[in-house]
Amino acid sequence: MKIKSIVFGVCIMLISAQSGCTANESAEKSHDIWAVHDMNRPQPPIVTPAEQPGQPPSNAVVLFDGKNLSQWLCQKDGGPAKWKVENGYMEVVGGTGNICTKQPFGNCQLHIEWAAPEQVKGSSQGRGNSGIFLMNNYEVQVLDSYENVTYPDGQAAALYGQYPPLFNACRKPGQWQSYDIIFHRPQFGKDGKVISPGRITILHNGVVVQDNVDIQGTTAHKKRAEYHQHPDKLPIALQDHGNPVRYRNIWLIELP
Repeated sequence: MKIKSIVFGVCIMLISAQSGCTANESAEKSHDIWAVHDMNRPQPPIVTPAEQPGQPPSNAVVLFDGKNLSQWLCQKDGGPAKWKVENGYMEVVGGTGNICTKQPFGNCQLHIEWAAPEQVKGSSQGRGNSGIFLMNNYEVQVLDSYENVTYPDGQAAALYGQYPPLFNACRKPGQWQSYDIIFHRPQFGKDGKVISPGRITILHNGVVVQDNVDIQGTTAHKKRAEYHQHPDKLPIALQDHGNPVRYRNIWLIELP
């Protein structure tokens, strides 16, 4: 029976590797290998959840714990990130440029908390503006959208230029907000054409605001998004849009 478990476990891994499927998709394709409630089926890995909601579990990659920017670089020149760190958060320093992770990522679950400035200045896109770029290409908008009207596909938790959020779940300026993002990268063929688009689900302050939508392509301003072939893993970037937006408690779980 143990041999059977090992053999079929290897089969699942081979199916996944050869087809480019996720572990769950491979399991779905090979479900007929296992009897219902088969005790020989491989057990899921054990993960220790955090004691407090929103904190990183045991299998998370911690990208910012409030102490330093050791996991980040200045995207413009590849040098040290130049944003301010104090009181457990990082803050955008206008004019220093975007920052990006040293490590590249693909499919992931990303938790990130942010706060727009408490003192309100500007309106529409000029108010508490920043952004989270998955794989340096796909922007989840960060914006003070509390009683602040702007174009719907550019407000907080929008997939910028593509999908407005289902709901405006923004808290008041200065209050901490959370995004929980489940991201699946696009798949490209050898000819560079898209085999399957990227997909994204977003919870804003615990509210589902993007529900497994297909990403239309690389984020662009005032034009339709288009895909451009890129590696399977790329850094995550945070945008310097000139506003002193703050970030804290950033962690990620890599998905198969």
